[in-house]
Amino acid sequence: MSYFLGIDTGGTYTDAVLLDADRQVVAAAKSLTTRFDLSLGIGDALDRLPAPMLAGVTLVSLSTTLTTNSVVEGKGAPVCVLLAGYDAAQIKSSGLIDLVGMESIVALGGGHDAGGVALQPLDQDAARAAILRQAPRVSAFAISASFGVRNPEHELQLRGWVEALCDKPVACGHELASSLGAPRRALTVALNARMVSQVKLLIDSVRRTLAARHIDAPLMIVKGDGSLINVESALRRPVGTVLSGPAASVLGACALSGQQDAIVADMGGTTTDIAVVRGGRPELGFDGAMVGHWRPMIEAVKVYAIGLGGDSEVRFGGGEGLVIGPRRVVPLSLLVHEHPQLLAVLERQQGESPHAGQIRFAQRLHADAALIARLPDDEAQAWERLAQGPVDMERANLHERGLSRALARLERKGLAIYSGFTPSDAAHVLCMSSHWSREAAVLGARIWARQMRHLYGLGSWAQGDAQGPSRQVVDKVIATICQKLIEAGLNDAGQMHEGNAGKVATLLTTMALQRNGAPSGPAPVFALQFAPGLPLVAVGAPAASYYPEVATGLGVRLELPPFAEVANAVGAVLAQVSQRVHITVSQPVRGVFKVFAPSGPIDFRTLAPAIAHAQQIASAEARQRALDAGAAGVAVELSQQDNQVKNDIDGDMFFEARVTATAFGPPLTRSSVKA
Repeated sequence: MSYFLGIDTGGTYTDAVLLDADRQVVAAAKSLTTRFDLSLGIGDALDRLPAPMLAGVTLVSLSTTLTTNSVVEGKGAPVCVLLAGYDAAQIKSSGLIDLVGMESIVALGGGHDAGGVALQPLDQDAARAAILRQAPRVSAFAISASFGVRNPEHELQLRGWVEALCDKPVACGHELASSLGAPRRALTVALNARMVSQVKLLIDSVRRTLAARHIDAPLMIVKGDGSLINVESALRRPVGTVLSGPAASVLGACALSGQQDAIVADMGGTTTDIAVVRGGRPELGFDGAMVGHWRPMIEAVKVYAIGLGGDSEVRFGGGEGLVIGPRRVVPLSLLVHEHPQLLAVLERQQGESPHAGQIRFAQRLHADAALIARLPDDEAQAWERLAQGPVDMERANLHERGLSRALARLERKGLAIYSGFTPSDAAHVLCMSSHWSREAAVLGARIWARQMRHLYGLGSWAQGDAQGPSRQVVDKVIATICQKLIEAGLNDAGQMHEGNAGKVATLLTTMALQRNGAPSGPAPVFALQFAPGLPLVAVGAPAASYYPEVATGLGVRLELPPFAEVANAVGAVLAQVSQRVHITVSQPVRGVFKVFAPSGPIDFRTLAPAIAHAQQIASAEARQRALDAGAAGVAVELSQQDNQVKNDIDGDMFFEARVTATAFGPPLTRSSVKA
């Protein structure tokens, strides 16, 4: 009997499922994600599955929210971005300064114009000096040149110099995005570079875990568009795995619920992802998906990813009052579940005067070799201190200020993580969840409520009350989910700007919750109906705690399918390999048709042979990419978008065409590899 193994590594949980030949779930398991050593959590999840079935695994497919979480939380490895032909305004508008810092950006002369003609030669000496200077402090290089999608010559030259001078991973903008828009393309390749070490760490951990259990099968990973690629391809283009988890969850939610048309909401520890599904598949966003504050140029499922999850920090947000997320922290209930000795610290803090450092403990999150190698002495010592277990930040602030400051910098770099009061803790207090320590959650709620009252003037809960503040947190989570669902619906209609959709959604959410939560009475003059005819399919570990009230508030039918808590892992093994290649054909001057091929622009005198050549190279490239990505067999479909004017005064006028070749096929399995 053959089986398919799906693994999903999220910020809080690692899930594993086995599907039979009919794609039915036969076993499922969950384990806590161990970010400091991912193989431990993955191995624990696999060890909860039937060993005889693991011996029959013919395909392993992986999804993850780690790359999405890193974008939402603004975390990532240090990188160097080499930009050819960019001016100061383009660099500023790209968001790179906020993402990586000015010291990591190297602006060089060069680049091309819209026709693919070089503006000036690259300064080889300056480029090589910058590469040698940056190589010891970064984990990867990102390269983008002005109009690099029209002529990648300068990007390829820079990549060659990086490969000759150091052994760091390097990627070019034209390899990741085919659309014009130099600032966003630079942002995309920079995000890609920041993810290389994370994705490599995950893949290496999975490989070690599979090898230790003698599981010999092809290893695939879900891309953000819901298709599969082998892990070798993922290491070259890790940015493609942004929204991997959400894409897999949508596929899994539709399969588990049997719904072909639905609103799918996946709530995890760090993010909530919302997608509108029609015909069993989510819509693809070819202009890039909004992830946190960034919109990289990736073709991905059209989801709305927000920094709201079971492990999101509940905090005071100034004029906003109570705010949840986007920063992920360790729930106090989980902290004490794993470190029972810390319950005594919480009991002590409950009797002390309110202090901002209370309920905050620092612990290791994950090890990034490039970052750790660059740590100054005080941070390196703090990193070693964390090896002994969580550090009480209240005591550190009072008695070891140097350690406290060093730990704060480690947290900002993504090497350490704080604990805090979270929706997961509130759910434990209210007995909506029982996975971890309820006693710690109750203590945490009391201490947190006192902090809010005495330090920020927020709340009017009675002294020692844990239920009241927890109920307010849960209500805030439910209201936020409702608002984001409405916002996603407004955006799905395609008639409202994202900023305006957010403002309108706030008003509509208030109206919906007031109407559906009000006692029966006279028929209203105005009624709001959300998602008529579309069920809400909720998946993810915390979904059962929050979505029944969300559905009641919005007046929508709720589906909580079986195995909803492992929907991502289920969806990971239901996808197929798919690769798209886009080739642009333009007419810059009458009678000259340029095909912007991967090797550079090619001129034709008439349109038909130009289109035919674009179709030929797009098909060949897509087919090869699909085979390289792990497809067992490939079919190719062609499509074309034209920008032209028909029946103009001078006849038909052609401006530009975009030829797209899509190659797709099933993934290789152990059986097909041996055959």
